[in-house]
Amino acid sequence: MFSFILLSALVLCGCAQYSSDQCSWRGSGLTHEYHTRDVEQVYLRCAEGSLEWLYPTGAIIVNLRPNLPSAEGQLRACVKPRPDSCGARLYVERAGALRLLLTEEDQAAGRVRCFSLQEGALFVEASARRDISRRITAFQYQLISTHTPAGDQPRSHTASCRPCADDELLMAICTSDFAVRGSIHHVEEEEEEDEDQVSVVVSLSHVYRQKSRVFVSGGGGRGRGRWTGRVKMPRRCDPRAGQGEFLFTGAVRFGEAWLRCAPLYKDFIRVYHAALDEGTNPCHIHTD
Repeated sequence: MFSFILLSALVLCGCAQYSSDQCSWRGSGLTHEYHTRDVEQVYLRCAEGSLEWLYPTGAIIVNLRPNLPSAEGQLRACVKPRPDSCGARLYVERAGALRLLLTEEDQAAGRVRCFSLQEGALFVEASARRDISRRITAFQYQLISTHTPAGDQPRSHTASCRPCADDELLMAICTSDFAVRGSIHHVEEEEEEDEDQVSVVVSLSHVYRQKSRVFVSGGGGRGRGRWTGRVKMPRRCDPRAGQGEFLFTGAVRFGEAWLRCAPLYKDFIRVYHAALDEGTNPCHIHTD
């Protein structure tokens, strides 16, 4: 779906716009009404935020310059359009060359796309239309470190089904956005926004960690009791109920749990106890 074009017909505007909190930006294309070839600069400096562009005309370049210890080359940006987003296409721009990231059709379908900050800035170009009324281009963004176990996953928000290496698994239990023990209850059959992914409903006996409340408890305390929630995973993994008890780990992106490592729990316990005996486990969890 990627294409490369050159940025030549648009004129870079000297003005730069900053949001009040430097995380999110809201602006109007009406400032371009008589200069539809102008390009404005927007600077955002947070690990996550949003953009809302009313009546899009011309274009804006969104420079993601986070105040984070990681270098830009070690960060990826993921973009999730709002369901009603329309009126513009999103590209990755570097030195005047554009790579298509999200079409209007992709935005309407809720596609999530990611790119490395090393590739360039986010270029949002308004579609050529006379009537710009009732058009809003809007999306959320999140920055992900590629040095974390969950971070190398979301190139296109998909991941392979290869087993995680033992050291990768041990780090995942310590640093992932979520680490939970349980089984697959069922795979949701409704049509998915992304044909490469499925939403799996899981029934959990223990929650070791979770970044946000993507899994909810039906009772019990200290991580025990029955918990439930949904995990996004590649369709090619062919998830089904009755495959056994797993340790699910992964990242929380835009309020959803995305799978990274999911070994059978008995295999995880074997690796974890071996690391305990050798003194190489990076963190401690209760396995009773």
